[in-house]
Amino acid sequence: QVQLVESGGGLVQPGGSLRLSCAASGFTLDSYAIGWFRQAPGKEREGVSCISTDNSRTYYAGSVQGRFTISRDNAKNRVYLQMNSLKPEDTAAYYCAATNRDSIGTHRCLSRGWDYWGQGTQVTVSS
Repeated sequence: QVQLVESGGGLVQPGGSLRLSCAASGFTLDSYAIGWFRQAPGKEREGVSCISTDNSRTYYAGSVQGRFTISRDNAKNRVYLQMNSLKPEDTAAYYCAATNRDSIGTHRCLSRGWDYWGQGTQVTVSS
C-alpha cells in the first residue's frame, strides 16, 4: 500500500522550531520529487518547499526562505522540513506530496502534478 504519513506538528511559541517528517511506505522516496504544502483555514493550499527527483532543484516560498530547510534521509525513507524562527502566520495544516516525475509543478512547487499526498499535520504557532 502506497502511503505518505506526516508527523512532527504541534503547538510552538513564536520564534520556536519544529521538524516535520514525511514517511513513505510502499515505495522509496529517493527518486521522487517531494513537496511540502500548507493550508490555513480560509486560504488556498500553498507550496512551502519542494525538491526535485535528483535533488538538483529546491524551491522555497519567499515567506519561509532562510527559515525552513527541506532534506532527505534515504536510509529512513523520509523527507524532513526543518522549520525555524516560526511565526504565527506559519500556522496551518502541512502536507507532503510525492511524484516520480519532475515538472513545472515540482519546480515551482505548485499543488498540481503530485501522485501521492499525506493526510497532513497541524502546526500552530502561538504564544
